[in-house]
Amino acid sequence: MAAGDRPRLSLPVRLGFFIVATSAGVLGSRAALGLLPPERLGIDVPAFYLQMAFGLVLGHWWTFRAVEPLGWSSIGFGRAHFTPRALGTGAALGAIAVGVPALVLLLVRWLRVEPSAPGSWVAAAVSSLAVLLPAALWEELLCRGYAFSCLRELIGARRTIVATSVVFGLLHIQNAGATWQSVALVTLAGIFLGGIRVATGSLYAAWAAHVSWNFVMAGVLHSAVSGIGMGTPNYRIVDSGPDWATGGAWGPEAGLLTGVGLAAGIYLMLRRKAVEQTHD
Repeated sequence: MAAGDRPRLSLPVRLGFFIVATSAGVLGSRAALGLLPPERLGIDVPAFYLQMAFGLVLGHWWTFRAVEPLGWSSIGFGRAHFTPRALGTGAALGAIAVGVPALVLLLVRWLRVEPSAPGSWVAAAVSSLAVLLPAALWEELLCRGYAFSCLRELIGARRTIVATSVVFGLLHIQNAGATWQSVALVTLAGIFLGGIRVATGSLYAAWAAHVSWNFVMAGVLHSAVSGIGMGTPNYRIVDSGPDWATGGAWGPEAGLLTGVGLAAGIYLMLRRKAVEQTHD
């Protein structure tokens, strides 16, 4: 019997299996990577990101093999969802939503550029991507992967986006420099990413938006990403304005101007979805 021809089990059974499979996957990844630290592979990536990314991929894979006949397509992560349009749309939305507000802050001099230790911009950009790709992947799989699809089946897309976005915000509460405003803005970013996931039907698009959002801050602006500092060769962005606007130590993504950028992105996606539905 082909995978797609298997009978579909009840939602509680599928979701329960996924939770157990993912927990086992994360624990297994922690054990395996503990035996072979990332630095021995020449990869300078925090072990936690790799453990969570591998663990969640394994948990999803096991779930799709055992109880979910729809497979990776059930979360918008199948081959048909990996398209230039989906990736380009996600990457553009992520970059614009944080990049335009940061540009405004630079123009009004609430953010300013100052010289830093010389180095290779390309090497720093590649290094940051090596960190950002698995970091964004595990958060997307956790918050907008199979659990998202199960909740959407149960309570609908809008409630699911809100619920998973609250979880997404709380995941960042222990980051350096976290405040109620930063957590609120990250929660809004979760709504933004969830909207991309639903509007495009592709988890790849949400992942691309997440990575490009973080890369604009880390690789282009050389600012903190969710309170975490990364490489700043040749220049860095310095906060010289009010924290409510600039995000303070957390980085520009926690500023209210970025909240405006996120709200604009959410509005555009809602408009796009409404237009598509009127033409169906």
